[in-house]
Amino acid sequence: MPIRLLALDLDGTLLNSHGAVSDTNRHALAEARKLGVRVALVTGRRFRDARPIALDLGLDVPLISHNGALTKHARTLETVAAHLLPLDEAREVLRLGRKMKADAMISDDAEGTGTLVYDDINPANHALVKYIAWAQGVVGGEAHNSVCRVESLEAYLDHAPIHIAYSGTCAKMIELGVKIKERLGERVRVLQTLYPRKDFALVDVLNATASKGAGLAAVACEYGIAQSEVMAMGDNHNDLEMLDYAGIAVTMANAEPELRDAGKYHLTATNDDDGVARAVEHFILNPASDAFVKSK
Repeated sequence: MPIRLLALDLDGTLLNSHGAVSDTNRHALAEARKLGVRVALVTGRRFRDARPIALDLGLDVPLISHNGALTKHARTLETVAAHLLPLDEAREVLRLGRKMKADAMISDDAEGTGTLVYDDINPANHALVKYIAWAQGVVGGEAHNSVCRVESLEAYLDHAPIHIAYSGTCAKMIELGVKIKERLGERVRVLQTLYPRKDFALVDVLNATASKGAGLAAVACEYGIAQSEVMAMGDNHNDLEMLDYAGIAVTMANAEPELRDAGKYHLTATNDDDGVARAVEHFILNPASDAFVKSK
């Protein structure tokens, strides 16, 4: 059965190590769209951080962002689905983070382009300091409205946000994720994105119903596309539910070992070697070509 929906993670998958879409990947996606294949970005990035890429590629499929917590159209800002983190759970997540001296970021404004809110940041958390500077650069002149520092997140948090995130070393973020799971259980979804080579990790705390897989399933349903007609590509732990949903699941050669060596996903080249384009060529543009990927 031909592929009708292609779901792509961004960082480590579609984007190379410089954070760009290569000309080869761009051409492959354009050729796939000529065949009627819909292309969806499915990312842990905030909507406002992923939106410029969707607009640049001219995609008309809703952008699945915040690890599935928010799905909306990049051009019109029409919200398709928003799974907000309940206020009581959000306050408890913030409390647990404070107890571990972790720096929190609140993602807000599901109806607009999105707002990133923070208060005091430990200067030693270099990755987060760099991220905030990068986030301000992404939105340019809108930074003063899109990246906001407040005196107190506790005072700010009087409504359900999109999600709460923490970042830091792998060991500290793994410990924080465990503590949140122990305290809140199934009341929230805790997703960890690990980059061991950089000793850097993200912890995203979402509404319990949110995931990349659920977001992808909703988009497929909206367009009347069967699960067997969906192809998904990813590289990290937060991609697992999306990969398991898809009829064809492909991981990158640079994926985390648990995904790359699982033996149940197809395997393509790295994100710096146009792995997306290679998989699109094999499964969509020229499905009769010699396989370069491992079978499930």
